[in-house]
Amino acid sequence: MDFGVVLATRHLQTLSMTTLTIIVPVYNERGTVRELIQKITRLDLRDGRAEIIIVDDGSDDGTAEILNAFGGDFKIFHHPKNLGKGAAIQTALGQATGDYIIIQDADLEYDPRDIPELLAAAREKNWPVVYGSRNLGKTRRGYLAYFWGGKLITFIFNLLYGTKLTDINTGYKLFSRETLLALKLTATGFDFCEEVTAQVVRAKIEIHEVPISYTPRTFAEGKKISFRDGLRGIWTVIRNRF
Repeated sequence: MDFGVVLATRHLQTLSMTTLTIIVPVYNERGTVRELIQKITRLDLRDGRAEIIIVDDGSDDGTAEILNAFGGDFKIFHHPKNLGKGAAIQTALGQATGDYIIIQDADLEYDPRDIPELLAAAREKNWPVVYGSRNLGKTRRGYLAYFWGGKLITFIFNLLYGTKLTDINTGYKLFSRETLLALKLTATGFDFCEEVTAQVVRAKIEIHEVPISYTPRTFAEGKKISFRDGLRGIWTVIRNRF
């Protein structure tokens, strides 16, 4: 039996109480991190509960002080310097105990109110991997270069891997814990998105997509991903294929 079939058949079935680990990588987000924490701590996961792990990735704008001032039932880790989104996620994965794991960016481009729908889809349909797609519903596009850049990377990915995904760079990726921890992730930056998707597909695990909302922000509001990150993403897609 191949690896993907093993994971698909062994990952946790619907439980009376499911734990969802929400990983929040944070870098210089003092303007949004407080509101983000308030939103995720108030989430109604129906018959589930949240484990929140926040990794401050070397912020120098006061974000760390805001995080440290919070009380509450979540874990906070600090990188002494900025190492990248992928590195922050890997730090959190070492502490994750949830049945499912999802990534939540701290910039509020993604609405935490969509999280229960992703979790419900995974549990009710027994899906080990669920992506929230910005391209399956009506959402704002933001910068056209970024919109079409994301489309291009997704197109290249589908061409090389034989998939029919609509949004591989979405920030909302939900995995069963067993699935995600079985991967050999090395990406330290935004190329985490391409690397994790490539490894899931190569493991013969199907990625299911559900529509989500999306509110893109501007550079003036703190958008960080760059053209160089896009090129690195394309290279990661190619490198993991051959």
